[in-house]
Amino acid sequence: MKYEVILFDVDDTLLDFSISEKRALHGAFLEFGLPTGVKDYEACYQEISRVLWRDLEQGLTDLSDLGVERFKRLFLKHELDIEAEMFSRVYLNYLSKEIYLIQGAVEVCENLADCRLAIITNGFTDVQTSRIGGSPLSNTFEHIIISQEAGFQKPAKGIFDYAFSKLQITDKAKVLIVGDSLTSDIQGGIDYGIDTCWFNPHQKENNLGIKPTYEICKLIDLMQVVESKVVERF
Repeated sequence: MKYEVILFDVDDTLLDFSISEKRALHGAFLEFGLPTGVKDYEACYQEISRVLWRDLEQGLTDLSDLGVERFKRLFLKHELDIEAEMFSRVYLNYLSKEIYLIQGAVEVCENLADCRLAIITNGFTDVQTSRIGGSPLSNTFEHIIISQEAGFQKPAKGIFDYAFSKLQITDKAKVLIVGDSLTSDIQGGIDYGIDTCWFNPHQKENNLGIKPTYEICKLIDLMQVVESKVVERF
């Protein structure tokens, strides 16, 4: 195989974050007496959240601030008398229990048993370890690298330094990162000098000028990449 180490993103790569997020939000809103909260506020929340996650990737905020600030802005905009920090804790508790696998996740990891597999994800340590640990992939990964623990988030070089140190990797040519985010996973891999595989199940158009080494729309297609049966896309 061309690659010996595969670094997987988690959300919307191995686990379906969209479903998890919606269900966790519903649980939190319900607990705060807003049974139609997702219907009423999800679109606004998503808009706020996207901005803050982009800020996080650019080093303009940190994860702890993001976790509370997204709800603070939402509640301020809609004049909701809810304490943002408390809501954030409740939401993250629900999120840690929401586990929905992307189709092909188990199969592809089983088929890559000859490779060293690891996780490299942005997010909260307790939430991500709980979701991965509660999934059928719980015993799959050599290391689980989470940005909160590492002190850096993708695409920053620091989280890759941390991962390479944990995994004792010396040859970047043998490493592939797989993820759904061009700005986080793919840009991070490019900047660090490792090959990248963009998981693009909805076949979104790439208008960002960020060029992955490979692009797949089904996780199982990763096998062809690792076995060097597809042509690199430069």
